[in-house]
Amino acid sequence: MEHSSTLISIDRELQQTKENFIKQHYLKYHTDTRRPPAWKTIEITSFGTISKLYGNLNNIIKAKNIIAIEFGLVNHTYFPSWLQSISQIRNMVAHHSRLWNKNLPGRPRLLSKPPFPWLKDVPPASEHFMLYIHLCCMKYLLNIIKPDNDMTARFSKLLFTYNNIDPNVLGLKPNWQDEPLWKN
Repeated sequence: MEHSSTLISIDRELQQTKENFIKQHYLKYHTDTRRPPAWKTIEITSFGTISKLYGNLNNIIKAKNIIAIEFGLVNHTYFPSWLQSISQIRNMVAHHSRLWNKNLPGRPRLLSKPPFPWLKDVPPASEHFMLYIHLCCMKYLLNIIKPDNDMTARFSKLLFTYNNIDPNVLGLKPNWQDEPLWKN
């Protein structure tokens, strides 16, 4: 059932896209009723749908663990909550919802000993509804995908620019930028 629902979402995204490479694909292969190849389809698929695709994979499929490990998560049991968290925040931002001083819906499942730089001072589980831990998860993944990213500098600049926002309501600890995760 979940898989069928995800395929319906993909079909809707394919129909709604304005990307020329998808339109060209349908013009060239107009007699082929299948979806475009995965490398084309994933390009236009929303983050939420990609998250659902991953969640739909059977847990006994080796690829599910391999994907999680590639992103620095030791197995498939952690990745879905991270993807769901990022997807929810992305949707909130896209719809101009506020993120600060808000109980976020998702709770990313955290690794006890991540294989890559993480936090020395992990906020308690009672604070995992706050933005900071979600940003930490995003930064962790981004550090793997793009090690030379500028997320720390950009986030610091935002905090400086909007210095009227209390960092405590975001869940930030003093000297958060000195955490191993945020150094790059």
